[in-house]
Amino acid sequence: MRLLLDSGATVDARIKGKRLKPVCGDRVLAEPIRDESDWLITSIGERRNALTRPNLRGKVEVLAANIDRVIVVASAKPEPDWFIVDRYICAAELMPADVAVVFNKTDLAFNDNTLNQLRVYASLDYPTVACSAATGENFEAFAELLDQRTAIVVGQSGVGKSSLLNRLCGDSALKTASVSDKTGEGRHTTVNSEMIRLPGGGAVIDSPGVRDYAPALASSGEAVAGFREIREAGTRCRFANCRHLREPDCAVKQGVETGDVDPRRYESYKRTVALTERLQQNLGPGT
Repeated sequence: MRLLLDSGATVDARIKGKRLKPVCGDRVLAEPIRDESDWLITSIGERRNALTRPNLRGKVEVLAANIDRVIVVASAKPEPDWFIVDRYICAAELMPADVAVVFNKTDLAFNDNTLNQLRVYASLDYPTVACSAATGENFEAFAELLDQRTAIVVGQSGVGKSSLLNRLCGDSALKTASVSDKTGEGRHTTVNSEMIRLPGGGAVIDSPGVRDYAPALASSGEAVAGFREIREAGTRCRFANCRHLREPDCAVKQGVETGDVDPRRYESYKRTVALTERLQQNLGPGT
């Protein structure tokens, strides 16, 4: 584990005991180990927020902490999974943290479906950027999302997260992911999260790519708070505890019919509810 000191120096660090589990973004107390170059992390400061997911042991896994903005990246290749994008947005809403959507690799493709999806996010007041790490197209808009913030860049494997950060930082210290010709999916290259200090101020965490992601929700009812248009429309439902699934006089379902609520986003909400219930059923109350 690497530790950034207040002096700006970076050192290797060990963790005191087995209970401490620091993650990227944590503020910690640490002390130098006598006669060694390593430091020892002795405690973790209180977290302002945390990006989490459920793990296979029925516990909540913390991926990063103290984040100002979650930047969700999709790309032309691998094919965008907008449902994964929505789940990351849901997690960011619940942290809470600002969130932005970036579409990378515009030099490869930028079709009407992608444009429509980005328009939906923009209509919900999420900053959206379409750019290319390869050509630099609209790259300034991506850089502005990170200015003076602590951000984490997340998304599917192979969407070009590390390539975006390499172009931003002006070096190639980060390994970049390729896309499998056979499956069209990204190969994992970033194994561990890494925080990078930005030249103009702020920092960004490059996270490992995923093939799927689920937010760690305490209950399926929390999904409402993660979809801002569902949350807003739900205030007009007949029943205060409406789940917006099969209840009568549901303002959310009416919004889907009238076009005020995007049908794909509503489907994403329903999938998030179902996924949360399935995880809780399989893993038990530990989630």
